[in-house]
Amino acid sequence: MKKSIVTFAAALVLGVSLFSQTNLQDTARGEDDTMRSANSGFAEDEFRRGVQSFYRGNYNESVLEFEKALSFLPGENRILEWLGKAYYMSGIEGAALQQWNFAKDQGWGGLLLQNKIEIVGDRRITDTEYGFAQRYTEAGSFPHVNGKALIYSQPVSVLPNDDGSVWVVAYGTNELVRFDVNGIVLDRVRGPLEGLDRPLDIIRLGNGNLLVSESARDCLTLFDAKGSYIRHIGKKGRGEGELIGPQYLAEDSYGNLYATDFGNSRVVVFDPDGEPLLHFGEKSADFEGLRSPTGIAVVDDRVFVADSVLGTVFEFDRSGNYMGLLVEKKSLVRPESLKPWGSYLILADMNRVLTIDTSNGAIYENATTGKASSCITSAVSDRNGNIVVTDFKANEIYIMSKMTELVGGFFVQVERVISDSFPNVTLEVKVENRRRQPIVGLTRNNFLITENKRPVADMTLLGSANNNDVADVTFLIDRSYDMKNYEEQVNAAVREIAGSMQGRGKVQVIALGEVPVSEFSGSPRNLSDFSVKALKAPYANEVAVDLGIRLAANSLINGEKKRSIIYISSGSVGQNAFTKYSLSDLMAYLNNNAISFNTVLLRNGASADEISYMTGNTTGKEYYVYRPEGLSSVISDIIAAPSGLYQLSYTSSLGTEYGRKYLPVEVETYLLNRSGRDETGYFAPLQ
Repeated sequence: MKKSIVTFAAALVLGVSLFSQTNLQDTARGEDDTMRSANSGFAEDEFRRGVQSFYRGNYNESVLEFEKALSFLPGENRILEWLGKAYYMSGIEGAALQQWNFAKDQGWGGLLLQNKIEIVGDRRITDTEYGFAQRYTEAGSFPHVNGKALIYSQPVSVLPNDDGSVWVVAYGTNELVRFDVNGIVLDRVRGPLEGLDRPLDIIRLGNGNLLVSESARDCLTLFDAKGSYIRHIGKKGRGEGELIGPQYLAEDSYGNLYATDFGNSRVVVFDPDGEPLLHFGEKSADFEGLRSPTGIAVVDDRVFVADSVLGTVFEFDRSGNYMGLLVEKKSLVRPESLKPWGSYLILADMNRVLTIDTSNGAIYENATTGKASSCITSAVSDRNGNIVVTDFKANEIYIMSKMTELVGGFFVQVERVISDSFPNVTLEVKVENRRRQPIVGLTRNNFLITENKRPVADMTLLGSANNNDVADVTFLIDRSYDMKNYEEQVNAAVREIAGSMQGRGKVQVIALGEVPVSEFSGSPRNLSDFSVKALKAPYANEVAVDLGIRLAANSLINGEKKRSIIYISSGSVGQNAFTKYSLSDLMAYLNNNAISFNTVLLRNGASADEISYMTGNTTGKEYYVYRPEGLSSVISDIIAAPSGLYQLSYTSSLGTEYGRKYLPVEVETYLLNRSGRDETGYFAPLQ
């Protein structure tokens, strides 16, 4: 009898122990305690399988596992939170918000869960992009000294890089300085043997080279992408291709180079090889002439030139013909740098940063330094959506962010935990702002990983997906009947795009008929002789575009971090193209898994509204199959898209209870005055 009592007590203790290992609370209200303990055990098993499925990218499977776990423990908050995460990654954000709100209403998650609900809910009802009239405020600065050591002097111009870093032209120290997102100096360029002589502006050319104006040497200087000197362009003088005090620079779509020639009160134009082409800006019958040309920018091959004396911006065509005033005279105090910002212009004007609408000349004030001694000479938008400002007089570089971003912080998500080699653990962490824009360029110093609020050991930043140069793609080929007329165009598009991958990455082909059919998966080299005739799926009156997008996305989730669906179509869709999944759910599914949706149109003209919506809201682009530059840049555009995904590793100090214990982990991200946080958990391998 005593032995039976001891055995029963041991079993009860074991059940309670296993129960506590996942921290799941038994909320069932049955009268039988044994049934409640059984429910806990079943829930723990399903919960563990759900977490593992989630980290494998099997989000639909994880939803089923978490639903099963809830059937054993209805209302359990941790399961509700994880079920919401699985729905979110599956693109069903409405259901995700519902589960998170259930948990929040029971007091779970605190401010972290409330912030997540707010951000996801806000994304569903507002545009993904901020308007150009947004107000910015100072989020931080890069000081010109470190103690007594001089870092730079008289910053005058900025050029953002794809990796989040920026080139700064230091007029006072005659150099180019490259800073990372934290203001750490990564590189210095001082030019050829004789050095730079009062550099003033810098731009990146279409071929990746850098062009710098040297105001005291009266020439332009060409560097490669890494800052190695190539040659000079132009010389001192008043003739064709000659300059006196060149200031700001621009390039048009044909590769022609423009420089404002301050000493000659004109604009000098060179061809892509640096040979003199023409100059313009002198007084004529219909134009009073430039007085003090400063900033210059080219938008849609319209050339805009700022004049600091007249306080205005003039418009010219590429041949230098005067087209009119963009803004009224004396609307500006002392305009300096003028740079393209989408279809807008961003202008530095004394102590203000302004945006100008190129369609009507409307002016918006984005930021002000509020300092009487300020002289802002340059303002540009960086890769992370900030505005980087150089203040020549204050000798400082400011990083300005949107007020909503400073208050709301980053949206940080731990997307995957790899614990196969426990205690060595690897995390994949995505960092975005509140509008899905990735935050790139972060370093190890921008992250803090903790377990139960205690810092972990051996934390290392393994890499950033933003630096990846390989992409996986899935071709989604429309098989509606009107596509019979475009078979050769489909063949050419697939062959050219696959060929541009140079055998790197993985390609899948899905034929989009009444039911989508996976036709091919493998190396892009195997598509060099692709033919539509080989597709098994027949042509159809109605094609299920929504099912095809889901199938294509499923095949990409566990692929390369740079990934895309390439939809090849005539641009039209049928009435039943989106009957199973809504456009918003499909868009969320792609965005939440960092999959872009690109469209190759086989006939000239606009695509259907549904296709334009998917393309425009997933960082994708539309390409016409016969565009002059061809389709080889589709893959490079996919690779060039920014990614805020980081991989970090650390050594865990937690006990695993033979792999059955739920192990918590927290990640915090800091950058200047902004931060974000996520909490999650995982299981070590069973032993």
